[in-house]
Amino acid sequence: MKKIEAIIKPFKLDDVRENLSEAGISGLTVTEVKGFGRQKGHTELYRGAEYKVDFLPKVKIEIVVTDDQLDRSIEAIKSAAKTGKIGDGKIFVTNVERAIRIRTGEENDEAI
Repeated sequence: MKKIEAIIKPFKLDDVRENLSEAGISGLTVTEVKGFGRQKGHTELYRGAEYKVDFLPKVKIEIVVTDDQLDRSIEAIKSAAKTGKIGDGKIFVTNVERAIRIRTGEENDEAI
């Protein structure tokens, strides 16, 4: 099993969710986050004063998939989240040693 964490632009969330659903992924967790990478934030003008916005709003998606779902899940995220501009985000993949569904006690692949 693998855990996929994707940091994307907020307006791409619906497209990513739809692509994951079409790829057979039935559940995901979404968190609103702030951060920066190469994008480095930007400067805004408010009531005549300039101020720097260091942390940009992003969305973090977390899903746990079986090993055979990994490549199609990554491709679904990449194709839906890409705008071709700086700040499109990142995808991180890590191993999951164990998963347990609390309600039924199912474990590992059956739990996801």
